[in-house]
Order: sequence, then C-alpha cells, then structure tokens
Amino acid sequence: MRAMLIVNPFATSTTDAGRDALANTLSSRFDLTVEVTTHRGHAGELAARARDEQYSAVIVHGGDGTVNEVVNGLLGPPSAPVSDNTALPAIAVVPGGSANVFARALGMEADPLRATGQLVELLEQSARRRVSLAYTDDRWFLFNAGVGTDAAVIKSIERQRNSGKKATPARYFATTLACFFAAARQHPTVTVTVPGEAPMQAAYYAFVSNTSPWTYLGSRPVNTNPGTTFDTRLGVFASKSMSVWRNLPLAAQMLRHGADPRAGHILRADDVDSVLIESDQPIDMQMDGEYLGVRTRLEFGTAPAVLDVVAPKTD
Repeated sequence: MRAMLIVNPFATSTTDAGRDALANTLSSRFDLTVEVTTHRGHAGELAARARDEQYSAVIVHGGDGTVNEVVNGLLGPPSAPVSDNTALPAIAVVPGGSANVFARALGMEADPLRATGQLVELLEQSARRRVSLAYTDDRWFLFNAGVGTDAAVIKSIERQRNSGKKATPARYFATTLACFFAAARQHPTVTVTVPGEAPMQAAYYAFVSNTSPWTYLGSRPVNTNPGTTFDTRLGVFASKSMSVWRNLPLAAQMLRHGADPRAGHILRADDVDSVLIESDQPIDMQMDGEYLGVRTRLEFGTAPAVLDVVAPKTD
C-alpha cells in the first residue's frame, strides 16, 4: 500500500522525535512518502498530488486545520468537486494539534504514539468508513464552522500563539471568558435561517456542525448538537442572549454526560439540509478551528458519504 504522510511541524503537539517515530513505524510496513509542510495551503497541494498519483492513503500528522487543508486539496471545492471520489485516497489522522476534534470524533487515540499503533492496525485491516462533510464559502469543513464568539476566541488564540504563547486548555478557557464578556457589551447582528422555521434574529453567535462534539474543554466534550453525527445532516446552534445567569445552566448542560441542551434563548436543530447565516455587520468567522476573517453572509450545505476515512468501525 502506498501512503503519503503529511506532517505539519508547526502544529501544537508535533515534535521531530514524534514525527520520526511515526515515519519509521509506518515505513517499516507500508510504501511511505513523507512530506513536511512549509507554508499555509501546502498540505492541500500535497493532498492533490497524492490524489493525482493514486496513493492509497494520506496520513495527516497535525491539527484540525491541517486536516481541513488536506481534505479540501483532495476533493476540490464544493462548487466543482473531483468527479469520481471512489478512487480517492483514504484520509487517516494521527493527532498533532491542540484540540484534534476530527481525530477524536473518528475514534482515534488522543496520544500520538498510541494513535500510531492504532492506525497501523487499522491500515492492515483495511478499516474504512465513509463520512459526510459540510460546506460553506466554497470550502469543505469536517466538524464545525461558525460566526461570532467562538470565532473571536480562535482569532485571539491565534494572535497569542503568534506572540509565542502556548495554546493550553487554561488559555482557551480564559480567552473564552474574555470574548464572552466582550460580546455581551456589543449589539447582536446575526440572523439564522433554517428551512421550515422562523428566522432567529439578533443572535450573538451561531455555528453549524457536521458531528458532535464540536470542541472540547480539556478532555471533556462540549455537546451542543448531540443528534448530529457523520451520518446525519447539519446541526445548528445559535444564541440571542449573553446573560451569565441564562448561559451558566446551558453550559452545564453541554458539559454533562448524555447532554441534550435546551433553553429559551437558543436555536438548536440537529438534522437539517441547509442553513443561512447573515449579519448586519462584518463578523468573525471560523472553520474547523481556523480563523478565516469576517463575513456578512454564509450559506451552509451538506454532502453525504463523500470522504473515505481510516477509522474504527462504529456500532
């Protein structure tokens, strides 16, 4: 089996030693090509090459942003995707970022060394599953995209990382609190429209999910749309209140085992075909944990069973 290993050396938890151990383990069993990214967008370029050269698998060692680049490079844009995806390489992930939401959602081990052993076994068993993807702004996303507070958090974290600070769970938590209180002082500008329902107006933030959980607080999953999986359509979650007293109980619901969050100030839908998010003013936007600037209008859709992944079988 021919496999390409794409490594992002700048990802939060990747190391030279870890990369070498991963490469050595895989190359002892498979025909492996190792590529190290050098610039933004490079992972997508490498994935397109792996597709054109008919590799069997593309293994990504990096964070969710790197996996997103690989998937978009592999499939092409949603408006003009690669016509025949039956022959595309399967995607495999060895966690290397700070959150690693996609890898965890697939059932991969959080520790890179344990994930390597798990991956070797899965590859040797030809363990595959096909998952749905969501899209907006003519780009695929794996697990979540949204506007408002969560995007502002990611924007701030990226600035802190660029200044040399490490993206730890404690830093994410402190940044989330700061962005929450900053948003509470602003005028809500977001309107969310879901087919068959009255639009929610004057929302502070909104996001669309392709699976659940869409993020983690350390090791604890945050569940906003527990009915959303890689086998369903889109999940939507939006809020028109930034009141501490209204959102503390909601946060407790989202962190609880078996979460099923409900509140009068939120819009939640777990299985919809499309979503329209509009804002009166340019508002921060993120996709799979990567800050992408500001937008005023985003149309979301979903494509079922579009990506082959190397992952444990689901029940």
